[in-house]
Amino acid sequence: MAAPSWLERLRAANKIARVQDGNRMIHYQFEDGKEMAEEYNVKTGQLVSKWGSRENTLGGSGKWQVEVGNPSLPLPGPLESELIKESSSNPIFMRKDTLTSFQWRIRNLPYPKDVYSVSVEKEQRCCVIRTTNKKYYKKFPIPDLDRYQLPLDAAALSFTHTNNTLIITYQKPKEILAAEEELQKELKKIKSGDCDCKIQ
Repeated sequence: MAAPSWLERLRAANKIARVQDGNRMIHYQFEDGKEMAEEYNVKTGQLVSKWGSRENTLGGSGKWQVEVGNPSLPLPGPLESELIKESSSNPIFMRKDTLTSFQWRIRNLPYPKDVYSVSVEKEQRCCVIRTTNKKYYKKFPIPDLDRYQLPLDAAALSFTHTNNTLIITYQKPKEILAAEEELQKELKKIKSGDCDCKIQ
C-alpha cells in the first residue's frame, strides 16, 4: 500500500484553528505524533509563518523549527534561551513566501548582484548560493518539494539584490498551487475557536 500523499496527511491530521492579531493559526497533529503550525493573514490568505516540530533522540517532542517567517522572532510558547545572540551585522536568512512562489531573503549582504550565483543541485535536492568573492555560501532545501516528491527545476529559480538584501524566488509548481488551493478549502471548514493552540 502506497504511503499517503502530503495533502492526504494534512487532511487526516487533527486540526485546531484560532484567530489572533489579524492572523489565523492552524495547529496540526499528525498520526505519527509530529506537529506543524501555520499562520495565515486573514484578509489575503497569505502564509505568514510555518513551524514544524522535530522529535528528539529520546522520542519526546523536540524543538520547533521555523520554516517560513522571521527566525529571530520568539516562537509562541516557552521562549528559548537567548544568552547567545548573533551579531546584528551577520547575514540573516529567512523565508517569506508569496501566493505563487517560495521566497527567501538574506539581509546584510552588501556585495553587488554580479557577485552572487544561485543554482539548483538536483541530486542533493537543494539550492546553493555562492559568491565569487568567497564571502558567503549557503545550501538550503525546499521542504515543500520534498513533501510532494517533486523535482527541483532550475528554470523556476531567480534572484535579485536590493538594499543589501539578496532575494531568491522559486516559482511554485502547478502541483503545489493546486494542492494549496485544495488545502485552503479544507481549512475554511474548520471553525476558529478561542482554544489555546500555542506551540508548546
